[in-house]
Amino acid sequence: MLAPLAISMGDPAGIGPEIIAKAWALRVEAGLPPFFATGDARAIAAVWNGPICAINHPDAANGVFETALPVLTVEDGGEIVPGVPDVEGARCALRALELAAGLARSGAARALVTGPVSKAQLYQIGFTYPGQTEFVAERCGIAGENAVMMLAGPDLRVVPMTTHVPLSAVSGLLSIDLLVAKGRATARGLMRNFGILAPRIAFAGFNPHAGESGAIGREEIDVIAPAIAQLRAEGIDATGPFAADTMFHPRARATYDAAMCCYHDQALVPLKTLYFDDGVNITLGLPIVRTSPDHGTAFNIAGKNLAEPGAMIAAIRMAGEATERRAAADDA
Repeated sequence: MLAPLAISMGDPAGIGPEIIAKAWALRVEAGLPPFFATGDARAIAAVWNGPICAINHPDAANGVFETALPVLTVEDGGEIVPGVPDVEGARCALRALELAAGLARSGAARALVTGPVSKAQLYQIGFTYPGQTEFVAERCGIAGENAVMMLAGPDLRVVPMTTHVPLSAVSGLLSIDLLVAKGRATARGLMRNFGILAPRIAFAGFNPHAGESGAIGREEIDVIAPAIAQLRAEGIDATGPFAADTMFHPRARATYDAAMCCYHDQALVPLKTLYFDDGVNITLGLPIVRTSPDHGTAFNIAGKNLAEPGAMIAAIRMAGEATERRAAADDA
């Protein structure tokens, strides 16, 4: 039997505990593999009256998963009030993430799924990473530029080649080396995690209309096109740069397996428009499988039984499928 998935609960005052519990409640209907949560079990009990089973080791999760939600408890986070974040909750979220990432790295868990955290709260306790992606990458011994954040829905996958930076800084951050590294990692990730044997990656332009042949910007000429040429010389099916405003309609989406986007909103606006309730963040380039629901802590609805579990369910399912594909490829 494969090891269970580890799900870090995220901020205990957010909707992470609720959507994990709801995912477990829908486990049979959704066809989910066994998983366990790491964090403070009281955060789940505060928003859900279903069965919870405390476990001491991941090995115990498979045995109880059919009848109760397994929780591997970390040191509690003080008083927990849904919708009211505090620094103690942030410390609990970080400990839960560290534990779950370590278990996935050791093989005690087959994959890592991360619940939503509040970076504002984490920064108050000394967290220095742009997000959970970079933290997990470091814990896995991977350089940040080699870890690629992909957002995925049923028929759209996007990769923001720059992430949480001011828009005014994006042009200076785009480089041939960066785009080539992201393109390589994306192609490998599509093969390993999604079973796509000949992945097609399409690059969006940075400027309106992809620069109009240099008339309204040269990033496409000086950076993006040379990166595409290098990737093609390496045998990767890379195309573009294309005008971003024509890349995301149904006919265009059918021509590529992942869209490489220059900045955060260029990637996330189309993904969230199409798949707001079931978009998944998957990190490529890691030795482990890591996914996350593509939404935040939603403190405003925490504890009100309003949180939709679709994205968490999709993240769990994607993590399970990716580990199965990796195991099959390793055995081939």
